[in-house]
Amino acid sequence: MTLFNEANSVRDFVRDRVSSTQVPFAPGSALSRTTSDVLLESQVKAALIRLNPEIAADPAKAEQVLYNLRAILLSARTSPHPVVANEEFTAWLTGQKSMPLGKEGEHVTVRLIDFDHPEANEWTISTEVTFVQGRVEKRFDLVLWCNGFPLVVGEAKSPTRPAYTWIDAAAQIHDDYEKSVAPFFVPNVFSFATEGKDFRYGTVGMPVELWGPWREEDTDVDAPAKIGLAAVGEAVDGVLKPAAVLDFLRFFTLFATDKKHRKIKIIARFQQFQATNLIVERVLLGKVKQGLIWHFQGSGKSLLMVFTALKLRAMAQLTNPTILIVVDRIDLDTQITGTFTASDVPGLVSTDDSAQLLKLLGGGARKIIITTIHKFKDAEGVLDGRNNIIAMVDEAHRTQEGDLGQKMRAALPNAFLFGLTGTPINKRDRNTFMWFGAQEDEGGYLSRYSFQDSIRDGATLPLHFEPRLSKLHIDQEAIDTAFAELASERRLSEEDKITLSKKAASIEVLIKAPDRVRQIAADIAEHFKTKIEPEGFKAQVVVYDKASCVAYKEELDHHLGADASTIVMSKARGDKPEWSKWTPGAEDLEQVLARFNDPADPLKIIIVTAKLLTGFDAPILQCQYLDKPLKEHTLLQAITRTNRVYPPYKKYGLIVDYLGVFDDVAKSLAFDDQAVQRVIANIEELKNQLEPAMAAAIQFFPGVDRTVGGYEGLIQAQSAIADTATRDAFGLAYSVVSQLWEALSPDPMLADYKADYRWLTDVYESVRPSDITGRLVWHALGAKTIDLINEHVRIEIPESAETVVLDAQTIEDLMLGKGGDVPPKEIEKLITARIARHLNNPVFVALGQRLNALRVKYADIQQSSLDFLRELLELARDTVAAEKAVKEVPREEKGKAALSELFDTLKTEQTPIIVDNIVNRIDEVVRAIRFDGWQSTIRGDQEVRQALRKTLYVQFKIRDNDVFEKALGYIREYY
Repeated sequence: MTLFNEANSVRDFVRDRVSSTQVPFAPGSALSRTTSDVLLESQVKAALIRLNPEIAADPAKAEQVLYNLRAILLSARTSPHPVVANEEFTAWLTGQKSMPLGKEGEHVTVRLIDFDHPEANEWTISTEVTFVQGRVEKRFDLVLWCNGFPLVVGEAKSPTRPAYTWIDAAAQIHDDYEKSVAPFFVPNVFSFATEGKDFRYGTVGMPVELWGPWREEDTDVDAPAKIGLAAVGEAVDGVLKPAAVLDFLRFFTLFATDKKHRKIKIIARFQQFQATNLIVERVLLGKVKQGLIWHFQGSGKSLLMVFTALKLRAMAQLTNPTILIVVDRIDLDTQITGTFTASDVPGLVSTDDSAQLLKLLGGGARKIIITTIHKFKDAEGVLDGRNNIIAMVDEAHRTQEGDLGQKMRAALPNAFLFGLTGTPINKRDRNTFMWFGAQEDEGGYLSRYSFQDSIRDGATLPLHFEPRLSKLHIDQEAIDTAFAELASERRLSEEDKITLSKKAASIEVLIKAPDRVRQIAADIAEHFKTKIEPEGFKAQVVVYDKASCVAYKEELDHHLGADASTIVMSKARGDKPEWSKWTPGAEDLEQVLARFNDPADPLKIIIVTAKLLTGFDAPILQCQYLDKPLKEHTLLQAITRTNRVYPPYKKYGLIVDYLGVFDDVAKSLAFDDQAVQRVIANIEELKNQLEPAMAAAIQFFPGVDRTVGGYEGLIQAQSAIADTATRDAFGLAYSVVSQLWEALSPDPMLADYKADYRWLTDVYESVRPSDITGRLVWHALGAKTIDLINEHVRIEIPESAETVVLDAQTIEDLMLGKGGDVPPKEIEKLITARIARHLNNPVFVALGQRLNALRVKYADIQQSSLDFLRELLELARDTVAAEKAVKEVPREEKGKAALSELFDTLKTEQTPIIVDNIVNRIDEVVRAIRFDGWQSTIRGDQEVRQALRKTLYVQFKIRDNDVFEKALGYIREYY
């Protein structure tokens, strides 16, 4: 008997979770429909009578509405995809259609759903719903009905079979159901897929890789991350409750036209849904009139503003409000206007100039107005004092520059002001928090969606960087001689000399040196041709100024041809006349960007200095070559041009850094160093290890009844390992059991453990994050950003021109060393030399024996060097203590001698440099910061701890707390 299968552990869990929200359950076979019916027509008719007085007076009129609805369903039979029919049907569902059903044929709005009272509609959750179209028969795991309309379809997969994930469930809906039985998806709001570990939802026609997760904001930041069915249950509660489904239908789905003029359907991601509702709630309450929203670059702020505008405009309490979208740059204006226009948002106007904006606001226009902050320059006094004006200010930290922000506030004194930013705002940036942050919001943000969140959810891609630092070789002697001659010839004063030398040695002169530009352009061309272009991606080159743009363009043309690159920069009064071809107007710029986004177009590289560093969304852009010193917000906004999702092959955005702007990031890299456990291939010994290994794994589930199947049993098991540390420990314990099982299979002795092993495997698979190689790369939920970076970090070593991949495995190899074992005779010789210094002292003889045993132990079984280092530190402490007792070491040498001697004694050709250097570095760092009596002061203890942690964690990549504590104890005693 299978305890946990697709039906009892996932499908039924979702069914019961939805049923608990007062939604009745009815099996598919019990529904009042034939298998060829899309709608539950009896429920549709009942709703039409209930919600429309004209039909209630004459129920026969319901048939006229049904006739129109059936016609739309039929049209999907011949359509390649049901998106167009879905858009038309959505208009009916949302009350945008009318029919001549009134007196004397008067047109009246047809209501199919009561949006004001979600619970007043007739809801049903069904399982195993069969739909037949011609000879094609499909069966849906879950369907959520509202007034007889199948608004939601769900597909479930087993949580314990590693071969299946939510991706398979979503692909079944997208690739099979939507195409083979399209009419059933004409009324669809969204579909969902889950395998009991993850929950994803998407709309009709949406590619699987764009299906999004659902997460609730954690009120308790220290609470363990939810896993397995607990996480799925949270998503079901958030997405499938009736009010949320109707919210998605009415406000959070859009029909847009993509760049290939195809109709697509967009649905809000959870962070957009939640932020919009927070803004709307704040406006409706009316007490707090501002809020700050930080959603990381690329995670959909433009769409967030669309959804918010739509919902605010629909709120009757706001009596037809004015929505103001304020940006600070023309390119952002173009991007956001394009998003609103493509989404067919009604009541939209984009201002052409300041006069138009002032006219609209002064006239009390009840529209969605898109403008730039600079168009408030001519605003004087109050333009509109209404309190139902809501302004959403994009890139808030920059938009308030000068007095423009103050003019806007003075013009709209009672408006609600919400600031949106894609970059984290530092607490030192007090103006932004003052302008937009509310004291009521914890941390200053009304809504926060971080870099780590967006990567975890697949909303954006991780950013990798490749330092390729160009070294400037300056012949200082020749420069000095030439400068002295110039100074003498021109009779320069000392002050003139200083002024001239400073200007000549400026960063601008060095960066723009022709030889440097020539070399870097050649490097960019080679890198692009070998690493970026073959993968089908494009690139952006960011340089110092406009003159640099032209210089790089000329050099790149030599290597790639003139058609491969172009320059995009803004027009200014002081520009050279020949630069005009690189300063496109709005229409020309749109054509350039369209060419760049076209994979078949020969334009592969855009060269910029300031323009297109913000508001530039080009998913095909993977690589940015950075040769401009950028900082803080500007740097983050620039590099995130590369993080847009471009399925299916783009896995990360790449920044190639020629100036070292990422030095601090590179220094902060730390690698999780975990010991690799190897099973000794001795069958009899393995048999003896199996039972205790099984017991060790099972002990994580005290009180859990392993005979209980279905989701009840699975929830019990998952709850026992809910926190991250326990789950990771269980994973390690299970991996030991799994390795033993594989090594012993098919030994008959396994029969006694089969049931427990199957149970442990199912539980393990139900919480193990999915990783589907070759289809999508979805990293483990809750994984630290550093883990995501480590896989692809590349650092070029200029001295050897060698590219080194630094990842966790490389660090492990460095610490373990490579090559053969040290011969026993050599070990004996080294230990003998150690003991010989203290022949008459039995303490040192014993220490030498311990050292010998330690070296032999780790030479034989090749375990992790962290264990090796830990025991070495213990030996070091004991050795120094012994030397202190016999007073054989001068006081100034006590802190270093024994540990250094031990490392020198153990040094062989195979000893990694990290071990050879660590003592010297610890000694150097601690001596530099210590002071007499530091051990008894808080400051002294903190400084030493910080220095030691930086040395071990950052410099030597050793993140082992046991090693840290032993080293700290050693320092406390002898320094």
